[in-house]
Amino acid sequence: MTLFTKSAVFSAVQAALLGATLGFSPVLLAQESDKDPAAEEKKLEKITITAQRRSQSIQEVPISVATLSGEKFDSIFVSGDDITALAIKVPGLYAESSNGRAAPRFYIRGLGNTDFDLAASQPVSIVMDDVVMENVILKSFPLFDVQQVEVIRGPQGTLFGRNTTAGIIKFDSVKPRQDFDAYLKTTAGTLGTAHFEGAVGGGLTDSLSARASFLSQHRSNWIDNSFTGQNDVMGGYDERAGRLQFLYENEQFDALFQVHSRNYDGTSTMFRKNILSPGSNKLNQNYDRDVVAYDAPGNNVQRYDAWGSSLKFDFHLDGMTLTSISAIEKAAGGGIGDIDGGNPDQAGAAAVPNAVTEDQLKDLKQVTQEIRLASDTSTALSWQVGAFYFDSSFGVNTIDGFFGATEVFHGNTSWALFGQTSYQVNDKLTLTGGLRYTDDEKTFSVGQQNVDGFALVIGAAQIQQYDPIKVRDDQISWELSANYRLTNSTSVFGRVAEGFRAQTIQGRDVAFEAPPSVAGAETITSFEVGTKSDLLDNTLRLNAALFYYTIDDIQLSAIGGQTQGNQLINADKGTGYGFEVDFDYRVLPNLSFGGGFSYNNTEL
Repeated sequence: MTLFTKSAVFSAVQAALLGATLGFSPVLLAQESDKDPAAEEKKLEKITITAQRRSQSIQEVPISVATLSGEKFDSIFVSGDDITALAIKVPGLYAESSNGRAAPRFYIRGLGNTDFDLAASQPVSIVMDDVVMENVILKSFPLFDVQQVEVIRGPQGTLFGRNTTAGIIKFDSVKPRQDFDAYLKTTAGTLGTAHFEGAVGGGLTDSLSARASFLSQHRSNWIDNSFTGQNDVMGGYDERAGRLQFLYENEQFDALFQVHSRNYDGTSTMFRKNILSPGSNKLNQNYDRDVVAYDAPGNNVQRYDAWGSSLKFDFHLDGMTLTSISAIEKAAGGGIGDIDGGNPDQAGAAAVPNAVTEDQLKDLKQVTQEIRLASDTSTALSWQVGAFYFDSSFGVNTIDGFFGATEVFHGNTSWALFGQTSYQVNDKLTLTGGLRYTDDEKTFSVGQQNVDGFALVIGAAQIQQYDPIKVRDDQISWELSANYRLTNSTSVFGRVAEGFRAQTIQGRDVAFEAPPSVAGAETITSFEVGTKSDLLDNTLRLNAALFYYTIDDIQLSAIGGQTQGNQLINADKGTGYGFEVDFDYRVLPNLSFGGGFSYNNTEL
């Protein structure tokens, strides 16, 4: 059976005007140089990434990585889209959501998770400013004032830990600096869409700098509810977010403090019934983009609030750097979804309870601490070691039209020790290896649980009692890679890595009169080879990779059981293979094109 098969040409080739005008740079008479200034301006800039937890050129890292600069990012999100706008903008990456502008789901190289539960576990990790965003609501934090996006493909368990079997999407905000800078931009569109974004920053003293940035987005309601006769009552949203940063720098250490917040008030995803033609995926005449027939109260309202803070220290020691990252994230909110798509069409149809689901996230709290000690890269041997701690707790209230309200509680504690070393054998060959030990524990318990509404009618009311659940697992993740420089501008690499996704508990089942489902840990072994090139006098960057992986005990969501509910299962085994290509070409000093292509085939 095919789990996921995708062949995609990324035809959205990006063109970026890098200056306001096309021009030339005259040679100063006092300057003597054999280099043509125009040719130098045409060369592509060096891209620095932190896919291995240290600053390196993307061309030197033996991993398949795609990046989006701040300029490219702005061109994608200029209309105020949420994080799922990244879908198909990077080869091999896909994103979606069935919860409006919240709880996104990501896929890399065909691996992802369709689970829409508020406690869902995903194989694609989201890292924002060096802090993992584990819960699906944290993953949807608005994106603004972004310096760079890195899409790191394949398992990254050694340095980034569990739940990275497919890869990582890493976002880095623009950091404070001594030079003053500021910007303000706005866009407007149909349906009352308005997008405002801005930032201001600069030095406060010789060693202290600050930066404040904000985002405000609005779209008016534009969908009519034909069941109630109300016009323009759904589809809109208001989103506000902000970030404040302080950076202190001296010869002994750097300290970066950040605090951020989000307020979202909008509409959940629109569910529509009977809009597909039988035997096809084509929309039929019942489909009207601007109209739904919702018999549930609240018109699919959705609201979330979140805030977080982090403190990062970099201590500059003799030939080493000691890094500490402490962070806390909190969130709460919820939404309503009329999942049957409306009321019965036929006159006189039997009355049934509304197929409406309301999920409320209560008191999410995530605390993380990471400590790393890393050598510099001035010698042939470089290394880093570290420790990581994670603790998360939250509750979920589920209310639906068939059964009563249910309250469940989730807890997760994890810790890890890790290390990585690289050795430059000669001026052409570099070998890298890494190892990580992770201990992960999850807990689950049921709080309030109401009686089955149907059972009350037929006189068979009873409450199912479910014992608390605790699951624990420990795993070792590892990687080995080699990078060989063929010429000054072309290198090849090979990498083999093993990672895992921790066990998962889904409590949503309890709300539908079924026991909670538990999926054990999944493990992946990945092989990839690739090449990285800077061609045509550094005006063309061409990177490509081939990959193959096997995944054991893959976690999936399945519909079944006595209640035909959504449950977690472990499939036996899956395999996948494919390739991806990324390129950037600087045609003129102020004009460049970029694009990519990917193919993946995944089966179980």
